[in-house]
Amino acid sequence: MKSLFSEQIIKIVNKGKTILYAYEHPLFVRLTHWINGVSLIILIMSGLEIFSAFPSFGEKIPQTDLVAIPAVFRMGGWLGGAIQWHFTFMWIFIATGVIYLFFGFLTGYYKKVLFSRKDIKDLLPMIKHYFLFKPKPKQTQSYNALQKLAYTLVIVLAVTSTITGILLYKPVQFSFIVYLCGGFKLVRLWHFIAMCGFLFFIIGHIVMVILHGWSNFLSIFVGWKQNPEHINL
Repeated sequence: MKSLFSEQIIKIVNKGKTILYAYEHPLFVRLTHWINGVSLIILIMSGLEIFSAFPSFGEKIPQTDLVAIPAVFRMGGWLGGAIQWHFTFMWIFIATGVIYLFFGFLTGYYKKVLFSRKDIKDLLPMIKHYFLFKPKPKQTQSYNALQKLAYTLVIVLAVTSTITGILLYKPVQFSFIVYLCGGFKLVRLWHFIAMCGFLFFIIGHIVMVILHGWSNFLSIFVGWKQNPEHINL
């Protein structure tokens, strides 16, 4: 597919100092990023409230609670309220996710963020850099291999949580699919695991934003990033 997205570059010289600005995040990325970010937080908190109504993956009798989720991390106040929050933002999350994927593939933006075979060789050096404090490999693209792997896994988590969520929402109508997935309890477990994956991603994402600095954070608001590492002055 021919890419319609082009990373525009602007060079500004001020008092002998050259500054490069690259257009990294088109409007549809910025909008879906923040809408889905807010939706995801609400889905997690309301989901934890729903889970707290039966915090177990075992039998109801006798019930053995897995964990007690503090109220500060939950939303909805009670099961019925949490379900209303969850269902409302479930559709917002799905809609913005579809829009992101549609425009991502339409414009070719997906090539910037999806992990591909050519990124495999760069994955281990980045892992060593982040976790073993080894020298940072030279940046040759907007996102390094580890970032692209994380963003790709997030899409997998989103698809997993959406499918399992729909099965939990309509277990009778999709009873055959629920059966193929191992039953209602196992579908519920996969939905919970997907939520845990999102939590790990959010924490890692915030850490990476802090490590990569103010310009990186500001770019998700304005679209332009100052002096990106993969572009030489």
